[in-house]
Amino acid sequence: MAEAKGKTVKVTQTGSAVGRPGDQRKTLIGLGLNKMHRTRELEDTPAVRGMINKVHHLVRVEE
Repeated sequence: MAEAKGKTVKVTQTGSAVGRPGDQRKTLIGLGLNKMHRTRELEDTPAVRGMINKVHHLVRVEE
């Protein structure tokens, strides 16, 4: 569905949110990642890129 609209990015959570600041936890939830090794395919927008940048140490990104 998202592929029909444009470019997508695959994001996988690799780090735990335990012990992280609340804003980083909320950002992971906003990306649809609240458990380890969960993967989401998201539309590649500036907003999503900003969220990924905020938690870049907790996620792996594939173009």
